[in-house]
Amino acid sequence: MTLVNPNSALTDTVIKGSQAGAATLGLQVEIVRASTDHEIEAVLASISQVPGVPLLFGPDPSFTSRRLQLVTLAARYALPAMYVAREFAEVGGLISYGPDLTNAYRETGVYTGRILKGEKPASLPVAQPTKFELVINLKTAKALGVNIPDKLLALADEVIE
Repeated sequence: MTLVNPNSALTDTVIKGSQAGAATLGLQVEIVRASTDHEIEAVLASISQVPGVPLLFGPDPSFTSRRLQLVTLAARYALPAMYVAREFAEVGGLISYGPDLTNAYRETGVYTGRILKGEKPASLPVAQPTKFELVINLKTAKALGVNIPDKLLALADEVIE
């Protein structure tokens, strides 16, 4: 299940990406939409009624700004949730996988330097993130009763214990 903010400009892209990713695994993904605190809590409460349903929080600035609230709700409803930024795992989220923002900021500095040296911004290629990071919170995994395979732990950029 993927939770998206229906008011976000990223929603259509996230939905298409989630559906395409699931299809390559022969799965289907259910998309749920929520943007307000009340809607989000209602969706999580509803999802919790179906045991073992994993949840992916789609990328959205309003989700990131409320990460502690969202992680707390996921814990309250015992939902194994994945997030798109390490900040969620750092505050107790189960797992995150997303762009390495430190690397992205570094690349922004490189582009800024190129522009300050005279290159026209329009002539610079659009850059996609090239480095991603996987962060696993073992304390949360244990609290949820989720067993993280050793292979996945070995691949993680950071394991929070």
